[in-house]
Amino acid sequence: MSENVIYREMTARDIGQVYAIELQSFTIPWTRDAFYHEVFYNDNALYLVAEADKRVVGYCGMWLILDEAHITNVAILPQERGKKLGEGLMRAAIQAAKEQGARHMTLEVRVSNETAQNLYRKLGFIEGGVRKRYYTDNYEDALVMWVTFND
Repeated sequence: MSENVIYREMTARDIGQVYAIELQSFTIPWTRDAFYHEVFYNDNALYLVAEADKRVVGYCGMWLILDEAHITNVAILPQERGKKLGEGLMRAAIQAAKEQGARHMTLEVRVSNETAQNLYRKLGFIEGGVRKRYYTDNYEDALVMWVTFND
């Protein structure tokens, strides 16, 4: 991992790079307008980016509702995966959620995505259930995972 990675709140100027990561990461990507809406109009949304060498290499979005943070999406540029950027980004998201008053965090992950599941378990997430046929590209099930913050 590059030594000069910073994790910060996403801004309008990041949307193009975030959208490029989205296109490379998902079979049914969010639109550029969806990210724009999240940044400017969704008062419950908080998006973070991982920036290395002055370029966005990953992002994580969440919705903060009452004392719960729901991860909406998280992705790292394909060529930057395996460098612990996802872990750093998730740790930054957890910290940001706590700072906003969240006591719990939840997310859905593909049942086949063992790499992501292992990361989430490392960060304290536990399995909370399955959403059948959750993903519309191939109707794969989603594993729902939760963590409760103790501090």
